[in-house]
Amino acid sequence: MRTPRQAARTVVIDPEGAVFLLRSDNDEVGVHWSPPGGGVDPGETPEQAALRELGEETGWTDLRPGPLLCTWEHDFTRKGVPVRQSEHVYLTAGPHRGPLGDVSEAHAQDRILDWRWWSPAELADPAAEPLWPPTLGELVRGVRAAWADGREAPAPVHLGYLPNPPH
Repeated sequence: MRTPRQAARTVVIDPEGAVFLLRSDNDEVGVHWSPPGGGVDPGETPEQAALRELGEETGWTDLRPGPLLCTWEHDFTRKGVPVRQSEHVYLTAGPHRGPLGDVSEAHAQDRILDWRWWSPAELADPAAEPLWPPTLGELVRGVRAAWADGREAPAPVHLGYLPNPPH
């Protein structure tokens, strides 16, 4: 039996279409890349959690989660507890930069190993390490196409439950 857990993330896209991702390790699913984010604390909305987590993991306090990009559920083990995580993934535009200030404690607690900007081509590479959510490349491609046409981001996609790739 898995414990339900709510989480929120923010996909930050730079002016060239690259996406900021964090490389994490997990005993159950292994190494993977995901947007900054984490658990929703009691009394928080998913959007408030996305904002807090973005600041904790990047030091960026000048960005705000924008429209909802997608929701999805997946399983993994967090600090020895098997969870079924339901995520709200938000979208925002931001400058191409690294984390600001000392974020090492947050990274150590969450087993974050590294960070980097992923180009649109890298997001589309099926040979890359796993992404959370797994369809992130497709979702970002849709956002970039809408923005290039002067439209707002597409309506949020509800991905449902997606199993993690074998570890």
